[in-house]
Amino acid sequence: MIKLEPAVYVKSAGKSADFIRDDRPMVVFAGKSNVGKSSVINCLLNRKNLARVGSAPGKTTNVNYFLVGDGVWFVDLPGYGYAKVPQAERDRWGRLMEAFFAESERITCGVQILDGRHKPTALDVEMNGLFERCGCPRAVVANKWDKLKKSEMEPNLALIRETLSLGEDTPLVPFSAEKRTGRLELLGILSGWV
Repeated sequence: MIKLEPAVYVKSAGKSADFIRDDRPMVVFAGKSNVGKSSVINCLLNRKNLARVGSAPGKTTNVNYFLVGDGVWFVDLPGYGYAKVPQAERDRWGRLMEAFFAESERITCGVQILDGRHKPTALDVEMNGLFERCGCPRAVVANKWDKLKKSEMEPNLALIRETLSLGEDTPLVPFSAEKRTGRLELLGILSGWV
């Protein structure tokens, strides 16, 4: 299992010159602005607010680096999608993401976080493509799982798998940051990769 203590925020990179480039394994988290990405990271690390959680979507506007345990980077990418921010800022995020994925050899593995209640959006499909092209192993997390009825669970997982064209080798983890559902499963998967 990944050693989770200590977990510290190290830096926030607003341009590619500020990216951290070293030999430590890098776990990259991506998701839409309102999907609960920071909550998932905090849940994994047993912390309340290491990664910033905001009431308004779009709080993560840079690439944020957290050093976990004995030397694993948890990297929180800017949220994509519905944040109420000016177009120029959204364009900046887009360029930042392109620059980040252009150095895909640095990415050990990825975690794409979706809202498990809904069909993945076109932007989710696009992000999935970025991870696919970088060739690293990745897990897809269906967050907010506690908000679904039992009858919706299997159909929603099937819809996510189909929409993203996920192979059977890509783990799809039902997750609830609130109830801590899926936490140990996801940590186990990530530990196998780093």
